[in-house]
Amino acid sequence: MLKRVIGFLFATGLFGVFLLTLVFLWWKSVEPEEVFETVGPKTMDIVQKTVATGAIDPRNKVDIKSRVSGVVAEIGVVAGDVVESGDLIAVVRVQPDSQSLNTGLSRVQTARIANRDAAAQLSRGLALFEKGAISAVELDRLRLEADLRAAELRAANNALVVIREGAVRGTGEVATEVRATVPGMVLAVEVKEGHPVTESNTFNDGTTIATVADMTDMIFVGQVDESEVGRIREGMPIDLKIGAVRDRQFSGTLEYISPMGVVRDGSVQFEIKAALEPVEGVFVRAGSSANADIVLQRTDEVLAINETVVQFDEGQPFVEIEVADQRFERRDVKLGISDGIHIEVLDGVKPDDRIKKPT
Repeated sequence: MLKRVIGFLFATGLFGVFLLTLVFLWWKSVEPEEVFETVGPKTMDIVQKTVATGAIDPRNKVDIKSRVSGVVAEIGVVAGDVVESGDLIAVVRVQPDSQSLNTGLSRVQTARIANRDAAAQLSRGLALFEKGAISAVELDRLRLEADLRAAELRAANNALVVIREGAVRGTGEVATEVRATVPGMVLAVEVKEGHPVTESNTFNDGTTIATVADMTDMIFVGQVDESEVGRIREGMPIDLKIGAVRDRQFSGTLEYISPMGVVRDGSVQFEIKAALEPVEGVFVRAGSSANADIVLQRTDEVLAINETVVQFDEGQPFVEIEVADQRFERRDVKLGISDGIHIEVLDGVKPDDRIKKPT
């Protein structure tokens, strides 16, 4: 009896396992019905723009340089000071080199000897003129020679003073004083007291003492890729976002596009400049990084769809419109401008249509 019960239970268990296997295989073979997500069009503004990266700089920025070589003895300003044209920036103490000093001394000695000789010649000429030995014309020539030699001596002495001190006494102009040439704000002081400087001349750019700029007239200087430069033009409005002023957006006008591109990081970039419209109460620092949005095209209050629902068949764009519950039909569409996320629909879609979102 016990063997029969055990056999029955064993057979029942095998049959149950067989049924469960069949149910599992049937469940796996049944594919769940796919439900497609749909989206609708919406009315919105489409703005097509390109982005240029760059920085904010003053339009007029001037490097103040020394007119003499030497060592900085005094600095009268710090970065951030506002100066007027002619304000003292620094004082340079002249330290002449031995060759220039020797040349100046030699020139003075030569001029002194020539002046002494011309004075002696004039003295003898006067004596001879009184005796009637020479004519008035000859006397005038001797006086002219003496005046020329005296002028050469004065010039040689003045040149020696310039070499030693950097200025001529009594002229009212002190070359050792470095003064602002334009009004504005001091952006940077490039030297410290004791720093050696070289003069600015036709052969040498010279050492920059300080940089002064007009901070009321700022411009955006940036780069645009060659694929976009053909679509922009002077006079276009731009929107600026400045890294140092995160909570404000600035406006500007494109005023310059470089005629020549420069290769940067493997692509050709063109420099652009745009005038920045000032905002009252907001101080924009020179060199601040900024991004410029240049509006290429704009349409307001148009019907638009997400670009992800647009499909293409041999170049023809189309969408799938829901005509019944989860039943769709193809409909060709005519598209307008795109902002990279949404695209304008000119024809083929109605405001109440539901569009299939491709998987």
